[in-house]
Amino acid sequence: MTVGMCASGLGAGYGGFQVIADLELAVDPGSITAIIGANGAGKTTLLNGLAGLLPRTGTVSIGERMLKPSDALAAVRAGLALVPEGRRLFPKMTVIENLELGGWLLPRHERARRVDWVLEMFPRLSERRDQLAGTMSGGEQQMLAIGRALAGRPRVLMLDEPSLGLAPRMVDELLSLVARIRDEGITILLVEQNVAKALAIADHAYVIERGRMVAAGPAATVLTSDLVQAAYLGVA
Repeated sequence: MTVGMCASGLGAGYGGFQVIADLELAVDPGSITAIIGANGAGKTTLLNGLAGLLPRTGTVSIGERMLKPSDALAAVRAGLALVPEGRRLFPKMTVIENLELGGWLLPRHERARRVDWVLEMFPRLSERRDQLAGTMSGGEQQMLAIGRALAGRPRVLMLDEPSLGLAPRMVDELLSLVARIRDEGITILLVEQNVAKALAIADHAYVIERGRMVAAGPAATVLTSDLVQAAYLGVA
């Protein structure tokens, strides 16, 4: 069943320093919601707080299920998967081994089916199934990082800067794959530096500045707003 995610009064930070405060967030089931903002605005902190990787305040729910603060395992069991910035693969393990680790909470037969589904979604990974992750190109590694998260059968997938460091052609291919994943019924929360391309595939968008949401709405509306045009697209 496709589900959404909601957060209310969300606050999080590091070592007693609060980065985000009192955030309200709603991610519709089966949609792509983009989070855009400048470096240091709090985007990664937001994702880490939702994923249970940081102490947080406020409430977070996936569907009808409330998530406990600072409990990353409970978040994964509830169906939340995070693909962090930097991929964080196991470089000396093969593509298949990385994917199997992504499904470690599933029964063996279900894990095998899920890995096969990922390989169908990402033919390039199927071609390189026995290749060590550390020897792959940056774009292939990003595909593997997303595939590993999908192998766990998530209901909500969070992506932190998936196009970072990739060539423009690979960015287009990767974001096209993100849209396909949404079309498979997986809800997506996307943090992406390429504002125009992110909003082109997103259904809804939020703009975050200095730890607070300053704009929200349908992605097409946010894309044409004066705030985004001036601050992120360089349009006077």
